[in-house]
Amino acid sequence: MLKAKISFINKPKDLVVKEVEMPKPKPDQVLVKVIASGICGSDVECYEGKSAEGRFDLGPYTMGHEWSGQVIKTGETVKNVKVGDKVTSDCVLACGYCFNCRSGLMPSACMNMREVGFRPDSPGGMGEYVLLEQQYIHKFPDDWSYEEGALIEPLSIGYFAVWGNNGHIDASENVVIFGAGPIGLSALIVAKAAHARVILIEPLPNRQEMARKLGADHIIDPKVQDPIAEVMKITDGIGGHLVVEASGNDKAIDMTFYVAAHSARVRLTGHSVGRKVSVELGKTIWKTLLITGAGGVKDFLPRTIIFMDRLRKEVNFLDLITHRYPFSKIHEAFEKAISDKAGAVKVMILME
Repeated sequence: MLKAKISFINKPKDLVVKEVEMPKPKPDQVLVKVIASGICGSDVECYEGKSAEGRFDLGPYTMGHEWSGQVIKTGETVKNVKVGDKVTSDCVLACGYCFNCRSGLMPSACMNMREVGFRPDSPGGMGEYVLLEQQYIHKFPDDWSYEEGALIEPLSIGYFAVWGNNGHIDASENVVIFGAGPIGLSALIVAKAAHARVILIEPLPNRQEMARKLGADHIIDPKVQDPIAEVMKITDGIGGHLVVEASGNDKAIDMTFYVAAHSARVRLTGHSVGRKVSVELGKTIWKTLLITGAGGVKDFLPRTIIFMDRLRKEVNFLDLITHRYPFSKIHEAFEKAISDKAGAVKVMILME
């Protein structure tokens, strides 16, 4: 049996690394040696005990839904990848056979949903190996780095915020993005690829600079500027044709409906589960807004990989990574992500 060092979180602030025996892959499973695993804001909130997404009630689990690695073994029925391939995986795992799945609904609607890195039955990438069914595994190009591979999942969220659920964008439009974290910056990359005008609202200087480097046309600091007035000034009173809320901040959620143009698409992406946020719903009625959320992405990782591959000569996706730690210092990595939320945009854990 293959022995591996795997991290487990037992409860908030109780993260341990254990040596365990990896089971042999089932016929439809893929065994992957993990190389890189990113710490997401949702991982931090689970670690701090501020989010119920991590299922401690089901038992200890392995975090890490932003991961990449190399295939080292496959079950006998696996066809989509082979030994040596560089791969990553979906985060929200739909079963594919329940009523909601067969009705074509989002993975979050699955009646048997699992979630990589949030439950004991679907371990994440914060360990030396990952074992997962082939239907959730996605190959990325050999000339990519593993760090780029670990950015596919967060990029897919920003990409889906723009294009998912029948979304669209073109160069004639104004795009307003709240928050320059990994998801907001990903949405910025997608919007600029379409040559749209992007207005980004972010209070932290280092994140403002990252947004500026990635092509934001206008940056609004809500600490010293009125975002609503500034957006309307920049857009000649029209507002944003597409508004992406990627901060999860209560005030930002409320402002999305004020900065939106008439008939705008409002994409709620930032985490606000468990909170009741006060908003003026009348704005949604009289502006005829189309409001959508996204719990996971549906069939978007292959498309995200193609998108990233075609932009690699124009965009250095590695600029999203601000800190790197070896797996042996996983506790330090989490401490950095927790204590320096302003500076640590994307913390990456490296196995080698």
